[in-house]
Amino acid sequence: MKLLLLGMLNNLSISQVHQGLKNKEFSAKNLVEDYFKIIKEKDGEINSFITLMEKEALGQAKIVDQKIKQKKFGNNLLEGIPLVIKDNILIKGVLCTAASKILANYRATYDATVIKKLKEINSIFLGKTNLDEFAMGASSETSYFGPVKNPHNLSCVSGGSSGGSAAAVASGMCLGALGSDTGGSIRQPASFCGVVGLKPTYGRVSRYGLIAMASSLDQIGALAKTVEDASIILKGIEGGDAKDSTSRTPNFPIELPKNIDWRNIKVGLPKEFFSHGLDPQIKKLIDNLIKKISDAGAKIIEVSLRNLDYALASYYILMPAEVSANLARYDGIRYGHCEQKESLLEVYLKSRTNGFGDEARRRIILGTFVLSAGYYEAYYHKAQQVRELITGDFEKIFKEVDCLITPTTPTTAFKIGEKIDNPLAMYLSDIYTVPVNLAGLPAISLPIGQVDRLPVGLQIIGDHFEENKILDIAKTIESMLL
Repeated sequence: MKLLLLGMLNNLSISQVHQGLKNKEFSAKNLVEDYFKIIKEKDGEINSFITLMEKEALGQAKIVDQKIKQKKFGNNLLEGIPLVIKDNILIKGVLCTAASKILANYRATYDATVIKKLKEINSIFLGKTNLDEFAMGASSETSYFGPVKNPHNLSCVSGGSSGGSAAAVASGMCLGALGSDTGGSIRQPASFCGVVGLKPTYGRVSRYGLIAMASSLDQIGALAKTVEDASIILKGIEGGDAKDSTSRTPNFPIELPKNIDWRNIKVGLPKEFFSHGLDPQIKKLIDNLIKKISDAGAKIIEVSLRNLDYALASYYILMPAEVSANLARYDGIRYGHCEQKESLLEVYLKSRTNGFGDEARRRIILGTFVLSAGYYEAYYHKAQQVRELITGDFEKIFKEVDCLITPTTPTTAFKIGEKIDNPLAMYLSDIYTVPVNLAGLPAISLPIGQVDRLPVGLQIIGDHFEENKILDIAKTIESMLL
């Protein structure tokens, strides 16, 4: 069975692997060993991982196998499941670099809440995945440890910032992954790599132990091969946490998704998402899918987000402002990279200058500027007002529709190096995902086809804490595409 398992891993879902472990068709040790064979075979080209946790994973597998032997293996579908973790989420005793030189040797002193939850149900961690430095980017090219390559075309980016997690799932190096999403950092790489990416409602998952980028926007979520797998991962990490005052336990916990009757569904199409800038071939794929949904009985309604044109500008004022505050703690004194200099000021200046990469420095400087005296009202305060308007637009629309369907990205994955020297072009990669974070909404990206042999993602947006609804809709679309 072991040799057969190695060839089957790409075709097995989380629930199938869990059942296989339960039925003793293979052991957790076999499973982990086979995944590390795949990682060692593929990751030299892709660069998904910053840290491998082979010894720790085999130790976790031994515990799972012992529980199976003693007939104490539970019914939680994540028990014994090999996952990978984005390297801005803390695992006690393991390097957590946030893909930055300034934290290149930092070992976490505690577990993030999501890690604590997964440890309690005996999930297995294969390693920590590569990302844009401090999750700042849309291509996973700003990493101190080198860019992540797209498994579908190694000359293309994997997307960002959760590019390592998305590429690991897409290339079969794990069963699922955790990522973080501040402006599209789960959904955009999911789209580029052809996997499912689920960004929960702000507050459904605790951010305690996530290295902060922009605290009012960050949210931990899931990347997986299928909609059901993504829902299983989210179910394992959701819930309120006393250590994160912005988190809450929702009234409707995550359930396994089911197919829905389209005749009971109203789908909103925001016209602003389908205007200039969208690749015509991506639009054609989505138009064809919308026709199928309409033919199945869904009511399709064109809607308008009147203030959407201001979303990206608002985001790139608010996010750097929070970045400048959150990254102030990396000063070369308490932990991380330190430059030994004669004066304290020189230590600060040199440690931060040499420890942060170009994109991190750019956002710190921009954020400090918009928060400075004389500019706070003109920029930061105005951006917060725009954020309220955008949130209000979504609230009105969700009184009329069950979900919104949009492209996840305006293009497929671009070439490595194509946009790295043009920040504005890079920022436009997030144009369809940023509004969701500004409003704190849940959204999922799922693959719906390819253009020029590169994956295309469809984004489904729901109202606050209505993950179950968008998961059901995504599952139904996924079934239609099989």
